[in-house]
Amino acid sequence: MSMTVETTIYAAGAVCWRKIDGVVQVLLIHRTERRDISLPKGKVDPGEMLPETAVREIHEETGLEVALGVPLGVTEYLLPSGRNKIVHYWAAEVSDKAILTSSFVPNDEVAALEWMPVERARKELSYDPDRIILDNFSALLAQKVTETFAIIVLRHAKALDPASFKGIDVDRPLSARGKRQADSIVGALRSWGPRRLIASTSLRCRQTMAPLATVVKRDVKFVEAISQHAFHDDSEEVRSLVGKRVRSKKTAVMCSHGPVIPELVREIALATGTPLGSFVMEAGLLDTASFSVIHLSKTHPASGIIAIETHDALL
Repeated sequence: MSMTVETTIYAAGAVCWRKIDGVVQVLLIHRTERRDISLPKGKVDPGEMLPETAVREIHEETGLEVALGVPLGVTEYLLPSGRNKIVHYWAAEVSDKAILTSSFVPNDEVAALEWMPVERARKELSYDPDRIILDNFSALLAQKVTETFAIIVLRHAKALDPASFKGIDVDRPLSARGKRQADSIVGALRSWGPRRLIASTSLRCRQTMAPLATVVKRDVKFVEAISQHAFHDDSEEVRSLVGKRVRSKKTAVMCSHGPVIPELVREIALATGTPLGSFVMEAGLLDTASFSVIHLSKTHPASGIIAIETHDALL
């Protein structure tokens, strides 16, 4: 019997990890009512995108404020009720500051938190789907690429139709739908803890980034070179901009235009020595208000692109 959308529950969570005395340990939760041990996760709230759900649920269950790292995969299984459950997971490094400011106290949902080495955690987990996700994390750990940052390439939200706009293209604003899109993607974009915000000088890009800039309390750097009217193939300025972002090892959001974004993705691949396969180039084919998160290693630059994930706006 096939499952329909109405019978499927979507959820998101993470393998939260940190180094304790030089050893990577992961966080498991002891759930009160179910009397089991699992990875932190929870159901999507209406209007949420999956990365936003993961960060919110981790905070609600553990008291920890985290930024997401690389995606670790998806589990799917049947609940006792007969409903299908699909859970998306990420890695999430937990900082010392997050530990010190955690608001966790035992409650009706989570009785205790426990940090433990990966191999022991695999034995302690109550469910096989969680073990699969932990195995995916272990694979990254073996490759020494768990410490990552991201370059997020974002296509601006829906703008007014050029045919109906009187004025020069650079001044074409977002439509009413575009403004709703720009607001709706903030929670997901901030899930990776962006430190730098960069946008084309075109008004539609500036307006797309404004809600995110307000929430994360960071200024936006406006760059003419990634504007549609200024861009041209093999632009040295674009290559320089991407190179700087790769060298910085800080998560950034770059908002640009449909024709420009494939070149930004291409330059990220070239700057990291990543072969230009279809999985790389497809990351540049975005609808309005959609974005691709390109994950890179902080400690092993020669690893190239570790993972790419693409998210579409819900509106």
